[in-house]
Amino acid sequence: MTDALLELVYGKGAHVDPIACIDDISAELAALRVPGYPHSIWQIVLHMNYWMDHDLAAVRGEHPRYPDHAIESWPAHPAPATEVRWQAARQHFVELLSQLAALADSDSSTLERIVEDVGVANTPRRAAVRTRLWQIAVHNSYHIGQIALLRRQSGAWPPKRGGDTW
Repeated sequence: MTDALLELVYGKGAHVDPIACIDDISAELAALRVPGYPHSIWQIVLHMNYWMDHDLAAVRGEHPRYPDHAIESWPAHPAPATEVRWQAARQHFVELLSQLAALADSDSSTLERIVEDVGVANTPRRAAVRTRLWQIAVHNSYHIGQIALLRRQSGAWPPKRGGDTW
C-alpha cells in the first residue's frame, strides 16, 4: 500500500477527511439544493457509492454493467426522504472506504493484477487494481470537495470533527 493512496482514501493534507465531511450532515442538509448547482449532497454521496460499488465489483471479477449514460450513476431525487435512508447511505460510504483501504493494503501481486471490464460504449478497459484504486480515490476527492463547498455555502462548515476554515 502506498501512504499517498491511503491518504486519498481517508483524507489528509489537501484532502478533507471524507467521513468527517458527511458524518454530521442531517438528511435535511443532504437534500438541500443550492441555486445553480445540479446536485444535492445526498446525490453526490450516492454517486460516489455507485462508482465505488461498481469498481470494487469489477476488481472482484463480477463484471458489473457500465451505465449507458452518466446520469444513471446519479439518483434522480435530490432528497433521501428519511433520516434512516441518509444514515444508511453514509454507513455504506464508510464501509466502501474500508474496503478500498483493505484492498490498498494488499500485497503487490494483488495490486498489480489486471482488471478487465468494459467502459463507456462497451469499450474494453484494462487496468491494474492499484490504478483502479487511485481512480476511485481521486474521484471521491473531487466530489468530497464539492460537498465541502456546498456545506460552506449552507453555513455548515467546518464539520464537527474539523476541517480547514480558510
